[in-house]
Amino acid sequence: MSLDVRVTANLEVRPKQNPVLDLPAPVILPGDQALFLSESVEGLDEGAHFLDALRPEEWEKLKAHGRQLSFKTGEPIFTQGDRHGGIFIIEAGEVRVFYTAPSGREITLAYWTKGHFIGGPEMTGGGVHIWSGEALSGCRILFLPAPALKKLVVDLPNFALCLLQGLAAKGRCYSAMAQMLGTRSVIERLAQFLINLGDLHGVRDGRAIIINAKVTHDQIAAMVGSTRQWVTMMMKRFQKDGLVTVTPRHIRIESPHALMEMVSKRGA
Repeated sequence: MSLDVRVTANLEVRPKQNPVLDLPAPVILPGDQALFLSESVEGLDEGAHFLDALRPEEWEKLKAHGRQLSFKTGEPIFTQGDRHGGIFIIEAGEVRVFYTAPSGREITLAYWTKGHFIGGPEMTGGGVHIWSGEALSGCRILFLPAPALKKLVVDLPNFALCLLQGLAAKGRCYSAMAQMLGTRSVIERLAQFLINLGDLHGVRDGRAIIINAKVTHDQIAAMVGSTRQWVTMMMKRFQKDGLVTVTPRHIRIESPHALMEMVSKRGA
């Protein structure tokens, strides 16, 4: 998978060029699972399996009540402030969900991949979308309108149970993000983010870990809740201290143990 990230939580400015990594925007965070701000990579993709318990005939009924939609890279799937009309199940592709502040700045909430549903927290219509979703690649989406969703919940108890599992996974996601933002300093969040990227996309090279993911400082800032300027400053400091090496192609964690110590000591 590829996450065309502009990347989870804070004010994000979308540059035409990253001055440090020298990568044109947009760039790629590879992977095949969801990504959001969390203290570990465990459970990041739980929500992708919320419909696994459906029987084949139940799947067919589900699809018969939905509408197949396609989106090109960068196209909006739903927009903050628009009337809510149902949920979207990702069948292929990747989606970024983000909140836009009155100032026009954005915070990226999460990146969702195949199997996840998006468009909550409303499920059966009413109200408006409180954040937006956009395609990060070509996406195939199954849209379940609110009236169909209500009918399916009544007619397919197994689907209702699956939906509860999906909602629980979403709740854990945003709880993890809130805990990180509320209890960890920004430097801890930066260290944890690098550790998570290493766990998800890293390749061992002796004691070091090479993260084969192109990522701009704007993306990192959006993930950890800071600014690009601060991230640039801290990454330079990390390089000076021998913790990481940043190249136009990847980030190399030279001392994974030191980053882990930074997180555990500050979190103690």
